[in-house]
Amino acid sequence: MPKMKTNRGAAKRFKLSASGKIIRSKAFSSHILTKKSTKRKRNLRKGTEVDATNCKVVRRLIPYL
Repeated sequence: MPKMKTNRGAAKRFKLSASGKIIRSKAFSSHILTKKSTKRKRNLRKGTEVDATNCKVVRRLIPYL
């Protein structure tokens, strides 16, 4: 059986937490920041867990992470 290839785009977007959960960064934080409140921008900086419905797909993209 050949080795599986990691999707490089997905590898840059996701990382694994210590407990094995997949962490992603939040969207809407790159531009048009003037109309967004400081609190909203601060909360967008934090990573968040990938939803359970998407975990299976993400794990298939990054098998060795």
